[in-house]
Amino acid sequence: MKLKSPLSLLFAALLAIAAVTSLGPPEATLGTNARIVYLHGAWVWAALAAFLAAGVTGLIGLLRRSQKWHHWSRALGRTGLAFWVTYLPISLWAMQTNWNGLFLAEPRWRVAMIFAVAGLLSQGGVTLLENPAWASVVNLVYIIALFITLQTTEKVMHPPAPMLQSNAWRIQTFFAALTLLALFAAWQVTRLFLLPEREKPGSP
Repeated sequence: MKLKSPLSLLFAALLAIAAVTSLGPPEATLGTNARIVYLHGAWVWAALAAFLAAGVTGLIGLLRRSQKWHHWSRALGRTGLAFWVTYLPISLWAMQTNWNGLFLAEPRWRVAMIFAVAGLLSQGGVTLLENPAWASVVNLVYIIALFITLQTTEKVMHPPAPMLQSNAWRIQTFFAALTLLALFAAWQVTRLFLLPEREKPGSP
């Protein structure tokens, strides 16, 4: 495994995320259990960033009729879905450790589950199609629907970006570092998804 290969860098990023999470500053109310909330937040931000990038690259691909951008959109869409699906058990972990129960009726949790299932079905469908332009169309529709739904979904136990609203600079700095590590891990996952795309016509 080469030092600069996406797989080795992904492994290093995951180790760094685990180490940094374990050293996160405690919060006044949640104590050290807040570390899981930090991880949960950074992970979902990485998923949303990948989805947004998939939508943007997909739109560019459709406007330019470029296979290269379609390949990028498909890889980024798969990355966003990978982080979105794995964010769900992290969310359950955060619920259990901080509220001693799983509140599956929480509106944003239900939205997350619905879009996880929809994402798996849509990404599975476009994988079966030879034309990668369909991935761009699906990713563009998906991210628009996701952002609209998140903006209109009631927040019961899920305040908007609590780490950014905190006045504690240590928490904000730590969360920013953890988010950057999650984004770096997402980039490596995207590189892995791009490897088979490079063998196709018009590949990036």
